[in-house]
Amino acid sequence: MSPIHPAHPIGLVAIDLDGTLLQTDEQVSQRAIRVIGEVSHRGIPVVLASARPPRSARRIYDQLKLDTLQINYNGALINDPVQHQSVFHQPLEADLAKQIIQTARGIDSQVIVDLEILDRGYTDRIDPTLTTQTSQHFQPNAVGPLGQFLDQPVTKLMLLAPPQRLGSVRAAVEHRFADRVRVHVSDPHLIQVVHPKVDKAHALAKVAETYRVPRQRVMAVGDAPNDIGMLRWAGWGVAMGNGWEAVQAAADAVVPGNDEDGVAHALQRYVLEA
Repeated sequence: MSPIHPAHPIGLVAIDLDGTLLQTDEQVSQRAIRVIGEVSHRGIPVVLASARPPRSARRIYDQLKLDTLQINYNGALINDPVQHQSVFHQPLEADLAKQIIQTARGIDSQVIVDLEILDRGYTDRIDPTLTTQTSQHFQPNAVGPLGQFLDQPVTKLMLLAPPQRLGSVRAAVEHRFADRVRVHVSDPHLIQVVHPKVDKAHALAKVAETYRVPRQRVMAVGDAPNDIGMLRWAGWGVAMGNGWEAVQAAADAVVPGNDEDGVAHALQRYVLEA
């Protein structure tokens, strides 16, 4: 564990969900709920920053009694759950999404394609062995030919396949579309494709500006490669003990894992006791 502390008092906290705040059973510990409540009570905004869509994060948001903005889809959307409205949206153009799908299925025709469009999910095929955190709990809004859904920009495009097959798909997408997309990885069977400007760091910067909290006073906590940007952007980046090696290398501090109350530990040490 790092013995150092933030150079400035923390004025805003951004927390990833899966592998970070959520334990392996997808629950939030009672200690974390209590500590987050103490942080919020001090007037310090606690912001959930996740790859999940709003509907999949709502249970946790309500459980924590938050009233803050929320970062969804790795930053493609900033949502206001209190007002039930989007305050920022950075989608992929529909034609580009079509090209990505054609490329992916040209490499592997069995790739599962999930489309997320402003908190609604669409697909043309369901494979129960290949799921996302959202699809495990929510049915698609519609299942059918993808073309009928691609008449509008896509918030997030997901490609799913067994890890040993997904590598070649990812390589092809990244090579062909290069600076036209950003590819996020949080699970070995899943790649998430978004607009090239989308990153949790960019969204967190917008949220911090809204709350008038300078970068130096922002703390971000995460575990996966899609968290690296916001950990580096924040004045104080915290990696989970169960996190990827690259994430821990990018952080200012490493705390216990998600099943060991790492988030509560970080908030207690770097926010409440600092």
